[in-house]
Amino acid sequence: MTISSVETQIASKSRLKIERRVNPKTSWTVFMYLLAVVIGFALTALLIMTSGADVFKAFAALFKGAFGSQKSVFATLAKSTPLILTGLATVVAFRAQVWSIGQEGQVYSGAMGAYFGCLIFAGLPVWMYLSLIILSGMIGGAILGGIAAILKDRFDVSEIISTVMMNYLIVFLLSYLIGGGPWTEVSSTVVYQQTGPVPEASQLPHLLGSSKLHLGFVFALVSALVCYVLLEKTPLGYEIRAMGFNPIALAYRGTNIGRTTVLVMVISGAVAGLAGVAEIFGTSHRLRADTLYNLGYTGIIIGMIGGLRPLGTVIAGIAFGGLASGALYMKLLAQVPAALVPAMQGIMLLTFLCAAVAARYKIVRIQSDG
Repeated sequence: MTISSVETQIASKSRLKIERRVNPKTSWTVFMYLLAVVIGFALTALLIMTSGADVFKAFAALFKGAFGSQKSVFATLAKSTPLILTGLATVVAFRAQVWSIGQEGQVYSGAMGAYFGCLIFAGLPVWMYLSLIILSGMIGGAILGGIAAILKDRFDVSEIISTVMMNYLIVFLLSYLIGGGPWTEVSSTVVYQQTGPVPEASQLPHLLGSSKLHLGFVFALVSALVCYVLLEKTPLGYEIRAMGFNPIALAYRGTNIGRTTVLVMVISGAVAGLAGVAEIFGTSHRLRADTLYNLGYTGIIIGMIGGLRPLGTVIAGIAFGGLASGALYMKLLAQVPAALVPAMQGIMLLTFLCAAVAARYKIVRIQSDG
């Protein structure tokens, strides 16, 4: 038997497996993200070149729009607010290996709950009015998360399936409410896919004068701190992390896995619902589906890019908030076609997501029996 035939037999008895890195090195993680930056911008440059636009001028416009002035920085932080919140919602769920894909629907549900609160609590003192609106939005998101958790606990329905289905249901419900239903803004000639403007008393205060930055960004930072304390410093956080590593061992320890799952999904839904509140009452000041579109799905990627850590999620959210803010300048100053902007954002999200996976997992060869 030749050496090559022996090697062939050994190879045939082995297979590749993806394993989670137990303690990934910081240097490796940093390298993967730097590589993602290089690859992402290289692919983006090729895309811009195909449109005939000046690559260097486009990137200069991107930076100027994202961080080139105080006004740009505030706009970036405002754009990042819902991304940070939906990313944090992902962190809470995924750390427990509860694979909720319902952040999109929970954002919509939170916005709808907050708008409902805006209608029924009108006339109260401003501080109470605004507090109840925020609470209503968080409850709206939490209810959706809780329903998915109960379906999983009581009927063993996959949270992936249930949350995706509820995403569609909530979007259709909102489309009815603002597209001809009772919340629709009606003019003399046009029926708009939106509500009328929310009362000034219900709007989140803007920080630093007339900047776009509003109180929602403070909520995002506070939520990140609360998530960190919850996950790292509390008994519930221990249960969440233990569920992520070995739920069977946690059950043998006497922990009620169903109860923990419900709590995880309710908390995750509440944080995602807060993102809907921040976007409607901090930025657009009216309930419109297009302002909420894709915030939840993008937040899932933001949470993954952030390593399922609150601080990493804040950083990733701000980075991609800058990308969204700077993209507008690319269209205006560098004449980059509007159709290329979402493609560019998709490329950057994809490269960073691949980097996040490579930083946390590795491919190993294992020997098969026999």
